[in-house]
Order: sequence, then structure tokens, then C-alpha cells
Amino acid sequence: MQLTRRDALVALGAAGVAVGGGGAVLLSADRDAAEEADGPLGDAAATTLVAAAEVLYPSAVEDVETFVTEYARGRAADQPAHAAGVADAVAYLDDYARAWHDEPFAALDPSRRREALHRMDADSADPDPEGSDVERVRYYVVDELLFALYSSPTGGELVGIENPRGYPGGTASYRRGPTS
Repeated sequence: MQLTRRDALVALGAAGVAVGGGGAVLLSADRDAAEEADGPLGDAAATTLVAAAEVLYPSAVEDVETFVTEYARGRAADQPAHAAGVADAVAYLDDYARAWHDEPFAALDPSRRREALHRMDADSADPDPEGSDVERVRYYVVDELLFALYSSPTGGELVGIENPRGYPGGTASYRRGPTS
């Protein structure tokens, strides 16, 4: 299943980021500004988020890099405090990977990335933006990436959610019965 920029816009809307009819233009401008300023979610943080998404998302999902980058930078531009939390969690994730594998998280192969997330208990920790480093990784990286995917039309379709929050889906979806 191909993730698109439209999926990123819908996910941003579900996250409370204001993106109207000019949302695609907004995302493009945000990306250019982020590349120039290398703010809290510069290239290194975006690369780490993409690497995490590659192991968190189902293998049927394609074009993860564009989707995650557009979503993360769009959210960072609208919610700088959240972006700072993401940047801190990503920095901890990289430090953790370096301590165990002598490489940043994104440089690890997918099986070692999965192992690193599991070893730090990011898969079972309580998500807490004010909690321990691992709880913040769960909140700002794991849960954030999964929320973005499953609140998009393409990601919602993977799990049978026809109309994720913020995506109306059209009148045809209201006229047919549930899918099994």
C-alpha cells in the first residue's frame, strides 16, 4: 500500500495540525524551512524517525520515508514544543543504539533496530511525554509513528478503519455495510 502526501496531510489533521486546502503548499514550505534551519527535526532526526517507522510499519506499506518526513516536519512546524520532545527522544534512541551497537539507530539493519526497541522496552513501556527516556521514546517515536500511520486513509485501510478521524471517506462508505 502506497502512502502519499495526502495521507500525511490527513494524519496531520488528525493530530490537530491546521492544514487546509493549501496544506500541500504548507508542507513543501515547511520542508524547505526545516532544511534551511535544520531545526529540532532536521535531517538526522527525520532519518531516525524513518528508520523506526521502517521496522514499526507493516511490510505492505510503501513510501515510508516521504510520509514520515512530511508528517514529522509538518507537526514540528505547527507544534514546536512537541518537536523538541521528539528531538530529545530521537537523540536518546541514537545514544542507546550507539551504546549497544556502536552506530546510530538509522545505521543499524532492520533486525537490530527491532532488537534495540525491544531491548529498551519501548514496545511495553507506558507512553509518557514527561517520563523516563524509554517512556518518552514510546510516546514521541513509537506511538507517534503508529498514530500517524493508522490515522491516515491508507494506514487505516490496513486494519479495516474505513474512515479514520479527520477523513470523511465520502457518502459511499456510509451506505455499505461493514467489511469483514
